[in-house]
Amino acid sequence: MWLQKSEMHKLRKYIETIAAVNEKDWLLFSSRLEKRVFSKKSVLVKKGQIENYISFIERGEVRLYIPKEDEEKEITFGFSFQDEFISAYDSFLRQTPSTYQVETLVDTTLWSISYADLQEVYETTKIGNTMGRYVAEKLFLIKSKREQALLNETSEQRYLNLFRDRPNVIKQIPLKYIASYIGVTPQALSRIRKRIS
Repeated sequence: MWLQKSEMHKLRKYIETIAAVNEKDWLLFSSRLEKRVFSKKSVLVKKGQIENYISFIERGEVRLYIPKEDEEKEITFGFSFQDEFISAYDSFLRQTPSTYQVETLVDTTLWSISYADLQEVYETTKIGNTMGRYVAEKLFLIKSKREQALLNETSEQRYLNLFRDRPNVIKQIPLKYIASYIGVTPQALSRIRKRIS
């Protein structure tokens, strides 16, 4: 039990950057967390499955994508990294089947809270609603920024902005996923990279 408490310390520190957490609230919240460990290329949520968790990434990398029969045509539209939250959030909120998949890109460790447990945390703690709003806002802003980039920027601008805003994506993610994320073919991304360098 002590080991689990010390492992949760990072998550508590992160949450305390959002709002102060009293000991009673933290004890309830942390008692509802489940540590989940996945190997590389594990599908956390399949298309058609209902998302039951919001998770904090203690270690690892995750992508959100629309699967296709031809793997080369899959559409990657999101990434999450260490110290970020991950969820098929629209499925989680409405408790309806997901229209996309969530997959680990490397070995990944998550601290997860289920939909039912989160509702209890919302109802019985001061921190619950603040945290829920924060996570929702973060996930919305990432989604909104990407949508606007696809509408208003060239593929080269999208790549440069991604390089500036999320350098870990460029360093750690396979180029075919980055190409899909910025809306170009891998060949077009290679040409962009050559022009820039």
